Amino acid sequence: MGLIGEEKKPLAIFGVVAISLAAALVMQGNTSVELILFSILQYFATIGPVALGLGLTMIAREFDISVGSTMSVAGCIAVVASTSDPYLGAACGIGVGLLIGLSQGVLVTGLGLSSISVSLGFLITLAGFAYVVTGNMTIPLDHADVTSAINAPVLGIFSFRSIFAIACFAIASFIFLKTRAGVELIATGSDPTAAATAGVRTTRIVVIVFMISGGLSAAAGVFLTYGLSVASPSGLTDILVPAISAAIIGGVSLTGGRGTPIGIALGALTLCLLNAGLNALGVSPVAQQVVLAFVLFTVAVAAAPQLYRIIPQRS
Repeated sequence: MGLIGEEKKPLAIFGVVAISLAAALVMQGNTSVELILFSILQYFATIGPVALGLGLTMIAREFDISVGSTMSVAGCIAVVASTSDPYLGAACGIGVGLLIGLSQGVLVTGLGLSSISVSLGFLITLAGFAYVVTGNMTIPLDHADVTSAINAPVLGIFSFRSIFAIACFAIASFIFLKTRAGVELIATGSDPTAAATAGVRTTRIVVIVFMISGGLSAAAGVFLTYGLSVASPSGLTDILVPAISAAIIGGVSLTGGRGTPIGIALGALTLCLLNAGLNALGVSPVAQQVVLAFVLFTVAVAAAPQLYRIIPQRS
């Protein structure tokens, strides 16, 4: 594996977006580069871990659409349980995320259920559970020192949250490239039957990727909630579309068997760059959605299998 085909397209998209927005910011006279980079990495800390977990399930030819509700309920549980100790609260929130992922993986593999159906059920159930946990109220975090530490700039452009997100991708990339896990995950997503015949423990892989997705979504939710210093039952449920978009831009196939953590990271960074750059340019939210839709459409067209058969015939 490596930078051979899998990450070339995401890297090219990221490069085009970065150069275009950099040129636009220079022409506008915006020189607050450090502030923009910090904003980009803060947004990356929010969607990056979620996109990574979701992307891994997509590579395995499954789909975890419960990430938004997992993120929200984990943040709520963490704040509720952090009355005496914020670290205990964080552990509870992340632990719940791992349990959610394990439950989904077992249901999908053990009962042969569709991952979309299972995760949709969890999406709705967890959204309701978040309201139960918080009593349908917004709950403040009574640990201002924790909020300050999580959001404090490190070397100007990083924070604890963004460093955590970068570390997640670094670890996932190392495991993906240097162990059999990456090969077995790709094999599972490409052809589960053939992979199982070849000795790959496809059931275990699917359960593990769901646990990773649940754990990463929960961790992102806990750290974001701590960073905002408040838990809301409906505050983090809109993460699904950005996470899917990041995975697709990063080269993950909706049919499974293709994608890498590096590609997903590039996809997430592309979205973050678009978000921060367009905000700096004063572009309206509606126009930003149009730009994102155009980028996704371009990626979809570029990945069309028939495209490269048509072009040579007309040349």
